[in-house]
Amino acid sequence: MAEIHTTPKEVIVADTESGGRLDRVLASQIAELSRSRLKALILAGKVTVGGGTILDPGHHVNAGDLIIVDVPPPEAAEPAGEAIPLDIVFEDDSIIIIEKPKGLVVHPAAGHQTGTLVNALIAHCGDSLSGIGGVRRPGIVHRLDKDTTGLLIVAKNDRAHASLAAQFADHGRTGPLERAYLAFVWGVPDRPRGTIDKPLGRHPHARDKMAIRADGREAITHWEVLETFNDSEGKPVASLLECRLETGRTHQIRVHLASIGHPLLGDEVYGPGFKTKAALLDKKAKSALEGLGRQALHAYLLAVTHPVSGEFLEFQSELPSDLTRLQNALAAGQHGQKPHRHEKSKR
Repeated sequence: MAEIHTTPKEVIVADTESGGRLDRVLASQIAELSRSRLKALILAGKVTVGGGTILDPGHHVNAGDLIIVDVPPPEAAEPAGEAIPLDIVFEDDSIIIIEKPKGLVVHPAAGHQTGTLVNALIAHCGDSLSGIGGVRRPGIVHRLDKDTTGLLIVAKNDRAHASLAAQFADHGRTGPLERAYLAFVWGVPDRPRGTIDKPLGRHPHARDKMAIRADGREAITHWEVLETFNDSEGKPVASLLECRLETGRTHQIRVHLASIGHPLLGDEVYGPGFKTKAALLDKKAKSALEGLGRQALHAYLLAVTHPVSGEFLEFQSELPSDLTRLQNALAAGQHGQKPHRHEKSKR
């Protein structure tokens, strides 16, 4: 990688900012660096005010002060980049949106130190990663489970990371962020739509699982029935739901749907008790389910405000081939009966 040189950033304190904290004034003037990054640079002795080095982020500045910030080039990324193919939906200097396939872990962790999306992004983006917190790495603001497919957005720099993190923290409650999933579940809910408001926390006996817990963190999932599937005798056996998140907890949709008696097809972690339901499916549908090898969940809708341009971006993703096969097989297994498709409510 070629050596990268940076030009010190200069800020002159305006009259309206006189008396303000050094880190806050810098954050308001240098949009591409997060306040936490600027604070770290101050503590590292990389910031001078009027020619003198200031090590206190809370130092009060005066109107007319010349502040110089020496921003070192981003450190080399860890872990190393790996040439893993990516299905890119959108990319510019600030963000990248990809279609995550099944089997791809988003971030390195115990048992998955290599072969992750982060490894792939480091290799793909290269020098276009201007640094998150001073390190040349992608900014992960949300995740999808290893075997959940669909749309995922990643930041390429501090400014984009801060903006996207704020949007995802808000979860669309006051902003335009939208995330929606398509979920194939066992059974058919007794009403066309509903909301699950149950707190989630680590399972008390299985640390790799989540559970409904009174002392857990707030978790809210809105669901709506899109399509229902019957067995050969006309009895409801499965349905396709749209799920929209108001919070973003680990395994949220999987735990919430299982808690109301409608676990995801193929989810062996939260729906093992429903394995016998496969006997209700015809040969083709049963084969499609067995070939799935994962939970039947796909992140099909993602809408955000672009962190730099402010443009509203909306992307939709078609079902991947394995879920399309499952959907077609479930519909075909009704022996001439048409699957019941529900009219979606307008949002």
